[in-house]
Amino acid sequence: MKWQSIIVALLLCLGTLAWAQNDQTSANQSSAGSTELQKATEVVEHMSTTAPDKGVPSKVLEGGKCVAVIPKLVKAAFVVGGEHGTGVATCRTASNNWSSPAPFSVSGISWGPQIGGKSTGLMMFIMNQQGMDDLIRGHIKVGADVSAAAGPVGRNASAEAGWKAGILTYSSSKGAFIGASLNGAELHADTRLVRDWYGRDLSFNDILQGNAQTPNAEARAFVNAVQNAKESAQAR
Repeated sequence: MKWQSIIVALLLCLGTLAWAQNDQTSANQSSAGSTELQKATEVVEHMSTTAPDKGVPSKVLEGGKCVAVIPKLVKAAFVVGGEHGTGVATCRTASNNWSSPAPFSVSGISWGPQIGGKSTGLMMFIMNQQGMDDLIRGHIKVGADVSAAAGPVGRNASAEAGWKAGILTYSSSKGAFIGASLNGAELHADTRLVRDWYGRDLSFNDILQGNAQTPNAEARAFVNAVQNAKESAQAR
């Protein structure tokens, strides 16, 4: 009887420990998600305040169907965490608003010579319907599924500098934005983070077509930053 009581007590302790670890893991994931959104918002806000001759052209900001941000600090041409990172995306909806943010993972990045120094973030502008459709399905390979090019920079950027590409990519560096090659990068829907943010399973299709309610203040700030960037571009 004594041994049975000890065994029961041990099982209860193990169960409590497992519950506590799961709860802590969930809390850590939630905190990481909030930080990701905050950093992504900072990248977009930086883009909005960059001088027109050193920033993303208004034509790109106005014409982009989706915006994907990878807010990873870059040092000496390497992203923290190697060739794997996380990001967040939003797309224009049928009502011409921006959707709630959708988290994604990114891997297989081939870091071109444009990405280096002390870059603070990477951005992708999906410019055509094919790129938007692929992203909404939850997977896109930059430069393979959809053509990609380093984005043109400056108020009077040449119309030949990548405008026909389905995805235009940029790196934020030293107070300015520069075109960056991200060919080979693969974006996948982060289903675990989707569940953490929205409290249930949702497809990228549901989120990026505007069928999901913005889950928290950090998410709203990111969407507002993208909307403000578009309005700032139109006012230039």
